[in-house]
Amino acid sequence: MTIRLLLAEDQALIRKALASLLELEADFTVVAAVGRGDEVADAARATSPDVALLDIEMPGIDGLAAAAVLARELRTCRSLILTTFGRPGNLRRALGAGASGFVVKDAPPEALADAIRRVAAGQRVLDPTLAAETAAAGRSPLTARERDVLVACADGSPVAEIARRLFLSEGTVRNYLSAAITKNAARNRIDAARIAETNGWL
Repeated sequence: MTIRLLLAEDQALIRKALASLLELEADFTVVAAVGRGDEVADAARATSPDVALLDIEMPGIDGLAAAAVLARELRTCRSLILTTFGRPGNLRRALGAGASGFVVKDAPPEALADAIRRVAAGQRVLDPTLAAETAAAGRSPLTARERDVLVACADGSPVAEIARRLFLSEGTVRNYLSAAITKNAARNRIDAARIAETNGWL
């Protein structure tokens, strides 16, 4: 059985090298290769791939959003995230988007080929080190409001602006930020937002 592949990678050199590498496998054929996340769904509809290999960081929409579109609209195509960004937060979001697998780009070629075959067969494939890190990070200790305040402060907005956007008093925002900083064992609010983002809590 031949496994039909769609590649989505914004760097042309990597996209072409990956296509060439995968075509060396007797049971793989690359039916589409795109450089933007918002091209994935149309390419999948046109070529009916079995597995879509999706980078996370792409123009248009990212690979996680593209995986969600495929999960909703093209259920016969399974998504495998292939990325440099091996962080628990990305893994959580990938699984939430309906991806069937998550592999980091420094994995050996034979591991990638095995992951593709397993995903095509309906199995879930996760990078073992990243899966362990994600499990260790555990469930979010943040309340819904603490999470909202951290999301709002991630761009460096001052407390007054966060309070205005969230319809809270400045004192309440400071209290939520203080709690979030403590729960994340962070140095400051920007550090707390970074830690929570990395752990997939935002």
